Amino acid sequence: MKIDIKLIKKLREETQAAVSDIKTALEESKGDLPKAREYLQKRGLEKAGKKEGRQTSAGLVETYIHHNLTSGTTVVLTCETDFVARTGEFKYLAHEIAMQVNATNPKDTKALMSSPYIRDEKKTVEDLVKEHIAKLGENIKVKDFKRFEV
Repeated sequence: MKIDIKLIKKLREETQAAVSDIKTALEESKGDLPKAREYLQKRGLEKAGKKEGRQTSAGLVETYIHHNLTSGTTVVLTCETDFVARTGEFKYLAHEIAMQVNATNPKDTKALMSSPYIRDEKKTVEDLVKEHIAKLGENIKVKDFKRFEV
């Protein structure tokens, strides 16, 4: 089956998945975009599971201050290399987690990871992290967080 380059480009922009994975997904789904997205998501979660035991010694500290200036959060998000820690995707994830902590005030990392993601309640924060593990190709962990309030 010949795959349309426009479909490959569209999925690449949406998912940041490898072109070879996108081609395989489109072939497996016979060009059906929703099925290809589902295939890529499953494949990404499998890849994330394989990276779970890797050491995370690089990362960054992200802060978030709520617009009314009465609460704020710091999050320590770790990954395997400083190269990934400097990417926009990793910084975006750190910011989203900081906002999540500020909005939900979880008691610990386990509660944070199992909580529904504030931008899409169909998935958890753990799902969000696993999606980024699949995109970035490295293990990612929330090492620590703290919420402050007036």
